Order: sequence, then structure tokens, then C-alpha cells
Amino acid sequence: MSRVDFGPKPLSLPQPVWIIATYDENGNPDAMNAAWGGISESDEISVCLSPGHKTCRNFEKTGAFTVSMADAAHITGCDFVGIVSCNDDPDKFKKAGFTEEKSRFVNAPVIKELPVCMECRVKDYNSTTCVLRGEIVNVSVDESVMTGGKVDIEKAGIVCFDPFNHSYHIIGKMVASAFKEGKKLI
Repeated sequence: MSRVDFGPKPLSLPQPVWIIATYDENGNPDAMNAAWGGISESDEISVCLSPGHKTCRNFEKTGAFTVSMADAAHITGCDFVGIVSCNDDPDKFKKAGFTEEKSRFVNAPVIKELPVCMECRVKDYNSTTCVLRGEIVNVSVDESVMTGGKVDIEKAGIVCFDPFNHSYHIIGKMVASAFKEGKKLI
């Protein structure tokens, strides 16, 4: 097998397409697209956000944010909130086709159109390293993407980001059962 070197770059697959939502000081919703994030503890997420984002100023004031997983059905709006800043267009949330309802757990908006949402309290944010850590206080899932009481990721249509090709891809086809497949080698 021959390999091609890409050098030191943030090229990992899959990368989430997370839509981070906050309220500003007047209670107006804002959303941005973020791909550099992951689960860092059983009740914690970490995401890299540069301090120039209005979203950062918002969660520093409210102490809360939500993280919705982008889906294929709303990919245009999800991409839009990643290329337009609320600093420049205060109506970007609405232009993206999003509507909100206030989380029952934190002072942040849940985007109604996106089926899977983590509701988080800010643990800390380091503007030098750009790392935001949030405590996951609830995960809410729209009933329309559930089958038999479980999340059906094919119904959810969750997408991931391909940093090699700057494209979005749908997640869904199961290839094996986790924690069972490897037992074939025991």
C-alpha cells in the first residue's frame, strides 16, 4: 500500500457538523456551524471556536448553548450559518430557515428543525486556545427520528464534514454491531 502525506492538518473523519446556538443579550437566537468538536467526558463536549464569533460573546453572557447535529434535510441553512456571521447579518438564524424554542434546561435555543440537540452549560472557554467546554445537561431528540424508542440515525439524516474535500456526507448505513463484532476474534 502506498501512502500520501498531507502534513500536520486537522484532517480527521468523520467530523461533526454541529450547529451551536445561543441567545444574545436581547434574547435573539444566533447559530453557527462548527466542525472541530467532540465528546471529551461522559457529560462534556469540547469545541474549538475563535473568539471573534458573536456566539462566543453570547455564551459568555448567558452561560449556555445548544449543539444541534446538522441533517441532510436542512443542509443549506446549516451551511449558511457557517459562512455568514451574525456580526454582519443579525437575521441569519431566520434566513437559515430556523425556528427556535427555549431549552427547558439551559438559557439557549433549541433549533426545532434539527432533530438531535445537546443542551449545555458553559464549563469554561479559553479565548487563547479557542476551546469551549460544555456540560451536557440534556439531549433531546425529535420523535420523528425514533423507531421503537431508539434514535434511528438513517431517519435523522445526520451529516458529517469531509475536510479533505470540503463536502458534507450523510451518516447512516450500519456495518457492524459495536462491542460484538470484535468478539469474533476472541
